[in-house]
Amino acid sequence: MDPAGASVANVIGGSEGEKFAKGNIYSVKLITGDEFRGIVMAYDPIPNFVGSKPRPGHSKNTRMVNVSFITGLSYLGKTEEPLLTDSCWVNLDGLRAKEALAVRQAEADAERMGVGVTTEAQSIFDALSKTLPVQWENSDILVMKEVRVRSPYLSDCVFGGTDAANNRVKKVLELERRRLQLFGT
Repeated sequence: MDPAGASVANVIGGSEGEKFAKGNIYSVKLITGDEFRGIVMAYDPIPNFVGSKPRPGHSKNTRMVNVSFITGLSYLGKTEEPLLTDSCWVNLDGLRAKEALAVRQAEADAERMGVGVTTEAQSIFDALSKTLPVQWENSDILVMKEVRVRSPYLSDCVFGGTDAANNRVKKVLELERRRLQLFGT
């Protein structure tokens, strides 16, 4: 999204620091169409971001907003102490769980990416992984820990495993090769 010319934040009176002073309460509309009400917790003029928390009794999400993306801003008042400790809290256990999940997902995604392989090889790996357990072993694709598919990843490059497993891998390879030719990728 190009925020150029969309911001009304620079039209409202006062400097950015005064406008986004800690404790000011605003109703905000963004260029994305999102609307929310919040209390200013912080403003950083260098990246032009304002941090806000919801008003008491509303959702518990804190937002960081690029001021350039604000298309509507209505001043609703001021609160005396926007950072009351009894209403500001962070669920550290929840954050740690989200972080651990994100790390596990990133590691799993990284394991699925072939190193030094062609886009075609990665596409074949991805197609096989939809129905079969696969992993990279250097530039070979190891399917079901028994069938090995070597470069250039053709049906005659399938080795090992039982005949049934071998035939299944060959069938998926042939279908994927046809799909790649059909879509020209």
